[in-house]
Amino acid sequence: MEATKRIITAKFERKYGCPPVTIAAAPGRLEVLGNHTDYNEGFALSAATDLKTVFAVAPVEGKTCSLHSFDNSLSACFDINTLSTPKPGEWSNYIKGVVYEISKLIDRQHKLTAFNAGIISNVPLSAGMSSSAALEISTCLALGKLYEVELSLEEWARLGQRVENNYLGLKSGLLDQFSSVFGKKDNLIFCDFRKIKVPKRIQFPQEYEFVIANSMMRHNLVDSAYNLRQKSCENALEAIKLKHPEIKALRDASMEILENCKVQMSFKDYKRALHIVGENNRVLQGINTLENNDIGKFGALMYESHQSSVDNFENSCPELDYLIELSKSIPGCVGARLSGGGFGGISIHLVKKNIAEQYINRLKTAFKIQTGTEIAVFLCKTGDGAVII
Repeated sequence: MEATKRIITAKFERKYGCPPVTIAAAPGRLEVLGNHTDYNEGFALSAATDLKTVFAVAPVEGKTCSLHSFDNSLSACFDINTLSTPKPGEWSNYIKGVVYEISKLIDRQHKLTAFNAGIISNVPLSAGMSSSAALEISTCLALGKLYEVELSLEEWARLGQRVENNYLGLKSGLLDQFSSVFGKKDNLIFCDFRKIKVPKRIQFPQEYEFVIANSMMRHNLVDSAYNLRQKSCENALEAIKLKHPEIKALRDASMEILENCKVQMSFKDYKRALHIVGENNRVLQGINTLENNDIGKFGALMYESHQSSVDNFENSCPELDYLIELSKSIPGCVGARLSGGGFGGISIHLVKKNIAEQYINRLKTAFKIQTGTEIAVFLCKTGDGAVII
């Protein structure tokens, strides 16, 4: 972290002529099992990554907040007094949204200070590793320190979620922000999205690593069918409640209950619910297999999860499907699936550490031979959660 602090401080000073007063870092995340379960009050297994977004900030006079991304030389600015309306398509909306949400927590007598901010990140954009949550949470911690706002990690995660739900119009759950704040190196995080807690962390098997294969199909979840998927889940829940009013969320529905209520809902809504109920079961089974060191069974659950995304939730794409099929033919991989919202982005591959580099080369070569497309494939380690540095 000290090296990261020196790098962004030097860049910040060159850009703005003074050092930052606060620097925060937040990781991207990998969704390992539990696809779209968060907004259904369900379960997930995730991991913070060793890839991070770093946000540095210093207060300035006046009312203009200036932002600069040192990775791609993108700049933006906004008026600290006109926060309520995002500008469509602008990357600065994530930061503006955090400021807007923080402003609701500050006494009206205390005016927000304008600021200069600098950002560096190695979290891939629009790839399903939640670069957006990494930006939100790093912004939250840095600006929280700047404005002397003290919140628990759970509350910061919820604030980041409100930016997406209320400010940007994406009806997402808490998986991304939760993973970013609660991550722990060499561990997977078991998330319970009803209790909004991390009941336990599970030791990641040391002889395996995650290989990330980016399909190079960029997804924009605000513009995708994400919100439609959530609506289908809500429709299925309402149909189940007609016969089982005790069911409060799809998390509570068993396969038996879902099948019993199948005729009450459309076939599309049934398939969406089938994916969610199955994913919750796979998460709980996955924890048991890891605790019993049955990595083969865990890998099989990953493959099963991806097939459900293809058949039931329909949030995969041909490029992702081909990467998963390739994984079955290359030695060393025990399981693979899409990770994140879907509709493009990344696949994750659980691979034996001692042949991971060979696996990467074979996967890249096979994909290019068949499709003509060069894809990004790399190792990704589990990392710690967000911190002020």
